Amino acid sequence: MVLINAKKLSDYVREKIGFTLVLNDDIKAIEIINLKNRLKSNPGIKSFRYIDKETAAKELTEQLGEDFSGFLGYNPLFTSIDVKLKASSTHPDSIQKFEVEFMSYPYVKEVNYQKNLVSVINQNVRRITTVLLTISLLLAIIFIALINNTIRITVYSQRFTINTMQLVGATNCFIRKPFLWRSFWLGIYGSFLANAILLGIIYLYKSELQGIILINDYTTLGLVFLPIIVLGLIFSLLSAFFTVNKFLRMKFDEMFY
Repeated sequence: MVLINAKKLSDYVREKIGFTLVLNDDIKAIEIINLKNRLKSNPGIKSFRYIDKETAAKELTEQLGEDFSGFLGYNPLFTSIDVKLKASSTHPDSIQKFEVEFMSYPYVKEVNYQKNLVSVINQNVRRITTVLLTISLLLAIIFIALINNTIRITVYSQRFTINTMQLVGATNCFIRKPFLWRSFWLGIYGSFLANAILLGIIYLYKSELQGIILINDYTTLGLVFLPIIVLGLIFSLLSAFFTVNKFLRMKFDEMFY
């Protein structure tokens, strides 16, 4: 589920990256309107928020828990605009172009942003994806081995029954059928149980996963749940098929070892 949503997770984090445009104190209302229109027409910008000096002071006071302007006797903050970029516009080259463009505005005093954050995000997303993929492959191998060994033990306990059925003339297909049918239902039950647990975890942590994994994102859920059902059936049926075939070819004397 996390691997499928890796791009969405990356985009979600990237779109939290933004610029803070510090404006001149003497900026006029018409210039603010022009700047907003300019930002609104830029296809690489997802959203922006205008913050005047009073609003900035109020928010900082709430964060600090005390009125700093009363202590200083004046408001030292500047009027600014917080700009959030679209995920496709957060590559290092694009960000540098945005910085140059924003600095070219005559009423912008400073452009602030975390320059190394984009590189760190890209590196971490790649590392997380690689680690998760490696763990997933290892777990898949372990689970396949567990399924296979469980079915082998089940069939092994009935090896003499298989041999007896062969002695009375039962065909291989007839002998194999109940084992495959049982494995089919075990695969169904196991996969639905796995999906129910996964869905329960997503629902339990839906607030923490907001914006990354959505409970009503049926396409993504289907890309996870359907393969779990299919793979559960395939692993169970193949394991049962090859295990039963092994005992069908086995001689009576070999069944004691």
